[in-house]
Amino acid sequence: MHISTELELMDIPMIHHFLSTASTWAIGIPLATVERSLQHSLCFGGFDQNGKQIAFARVVSDRATFAYLMDVFVLPEQRGQGHSKTLLQAVLDHPELQDLRRFMLASANARDLYQRYGFSAPAKPEALMEINRPGMYQLKAT
Repeated sequence: MHISTELELMDIPMIHHFLSTASTWAIGIPLATVERSLQHSLCFGGFDQNGKQIAFARVVSDRATFAYLMDVFVLPEQRGQGHSKTLLQAVLDHPELQDLRRFMLASANARDLYQRYGFSAPAKPEALMEINRPGMYQLKAT
């Protein structure tokens, strides 16, 4: 698998389909929302030898002090081949994401993977706050 950050190479219909139907965090997300999110993020696409996109991740960052890793996935039929590790290493090696004070993510099911790369539970969880709207896209669709 090779990695690209060129937005014009991203398979936006595939990314939208996965996020809106197969993710646990963005079910029902509208295509326009996905398109806008990609425009304002540093996107990483994983592509097979034929140029088909099989993996994706995006980072929201000021590219100086803070970054948030999100929307990370490998297509189900491509899992178990080390692609998530290749993708995550490419994210962490990106020159614009070096020397950040804080790099965050939220993950319910891949914590072991992220821990291998230095992610851990917040040192001061009592200092973190959020506005969390689970199911937001399903609510908007009704």
